Amino acid sequence: MYIPPAFRDNDRESLMATIRAARLATLVTATAEGPQATPLPLLLNESEGEHGTIYGHVAKANRQWRAPVLGDGLAIFMGPDAYVTPAWYQTKQETGKVVPTWNYLAVHAYGPIDFFEDADRLLEIVTRLTNLHEGGRPSPWSVSDAPPDFIQAQLKGIVGLRMPITRLQGKRKMSQNRNAADRAGVATGLAASDRPSDRDVAQLIPS
Repeated sequence: MYIPPAFRDNDRESLMATIRAARLATLVTATAEGPQATPLPLLLNESEGEHGTIYGHVAKANRQWRAPVLGDGLAIFMGPDAYVTPAWYQTKQETGKVVPTWNYLAVHAYGPIDFFEDADRLLEIVTRLTNLHEGGRPSPWSVSDAPPDFIQAQLKGIVGLRMPITRLQGKRKMSQNRNAADRAGVATGLAASDRPSDRDVAQLIPS
């Protein structure tokens, strides 16, 4: 990932927070057949390994897990993002030398991928993922709510994945390269947007 110095995020807690907050990631692998990519929810175990370990699962019918991986895998986690119009810049009024851009958070996690079919490990991953995303609901659904034989049959249709993170890259592009007046204009413009993600980005613009 191309990261200009102004946008580089090396803060571990910031990177972990972006990973934790991402509800859907993209798993990318290089193979002899070409690049393979799958959008899927991933689970981070922060206490396992130097940078944490990622767990998840793909459909058994997905060709990605069958193709031998060349080098490390890549998991892409995106945070809030927003289009930035030049109309919000004070510089537009002064010189007109401005162009549109996009603000966003992104974390790239790299590491060796292990795919597995062990039913007990799969059940653990499915249960942890379910508990994570059901946790905020008034009446959370649990894997144990379904008949055990049905769950066992479902597990036969997926393959688990484990990726110890060996390297992290973080990019926090939030108008840091603009002057204070331009940043204030961007924050004000985004805060007035109807899009929730725009308002989330507004809160991340440095003053």
